[in-house]
Amino acid sequence: MLKKNEESRLSFPHEEPPERGAVFELAPGILWTRIPLPFRLDHVNIYLIEDGDGWAVLDTGIGDQPTRDLWEALAGGALAGRRLTRLIVTHYHPDHIGLAGWLCERHDMPLVTTQTSYLGCRTISLSPGSLDAKPYRDFYARHGMDPETVDLVSSQGHSYLKMVAPLPPTFSRVVDGDTLLIGGREFQALTGDGHAPEQLMLYCPSENIFLAADQVIARITPNISVWAVNPDGDPLGLYLRSLKRLKAGIPADALVLPGHQLPFHGLHERCDELAEHHAERCALIAAACAKKPHSVADLVPVLFTRALDPHQLSFAFSEVHAHVNFMLKRGELRHAASKDGNIRVETA
Repeated sequence: MLKKNEESRLSFPHEEPPERGAVFELAPGILWTRIPLPFRLDHVNIYLIEDGDGWAVLDTGIGDQPTRDLWEALAGGALAGRRLTRLIVTHYHPDHIGLAGWLCERHDMPLVTTQTSYLGCRTISLSPGSLDAKPYRDFYARHGMDPETVDLVSSQGHSYLKMVAPLPPTFSRVVDGDTLLIGGREFQALTGDGHAPEQLMLYCPSENIFLAADQVIARITPNISVWAVNPDGDPLGLYLRSLKRLKAGIPADALVLPGHQLPFHGLHERCDELAEHHAERCALIAAACAKKPHSVADLVPVLFTRALDPHQLSFAFSEVHAHVNFMLKRGELRHAASKDGNIRVETA
């Protein structure tokens, strides 16, 4: 879920984002624009990289008509006169891949992404009702969610995941360690887990520019979630491992271009802040579970004190679960005895 970082030591070279329908040149041949989103996090950053006689596009926005209309306005306005050469998608969340199929068909360009992003999105697109199935509803119930909330989360909370236009039938795969030549620039491909499996990030060593997707954002913490299809997964452990790798492989003074909010300097500091944030969340869970056993649902108000709509609640529940699984794997929590069939944890 979203978490504001009020005391960051980061620096921001650009204090304001581009206006709707406009582009801003961050560096020669690298443009930044924004696409609105109908959520509390109300935008996604889109980057365009000069690619010969056109622009390579990074990410898309969700698959709805207002987003199509904005892309048409960009093509006829700020981007007029040059073609779109290829679409690079960082991960399979709908605000990043949602309009990929339409954009690729509209501009006759290939889709470039990781295999996990393509297949993960395609699975949801081919079976959009599968997340409402009984095994997944039972998953929420076993972890303490009441029937009314299960109905809300199953029927409304996952609707976000369905905001995707049909994907192109083919894609060009990128794997960690590849080098992408875009125009005159070489970008190193890195992948990270936790927020989304095999999320693609790009680093340009010659200009020290890091396209971080949603792995590192300046003033919010990326959602780290356990989902019903992988109930024992440890996405938080994978995410913290990714942060260490970024600190080891990307210079501290790189210009970070994130998937949301403003570009910034201070990558290593932000990685440390994110790791500290999750340590604090684990401490809150440990304190609560030291008093009595808790289900994941019991722990949601421990970490999220404000009222949540179904969309937010599904993410909050899944993020709490990520912390619980992480602490179980580290031996800080253990499963408690239960007489009602619900799964609860206590301090080990």
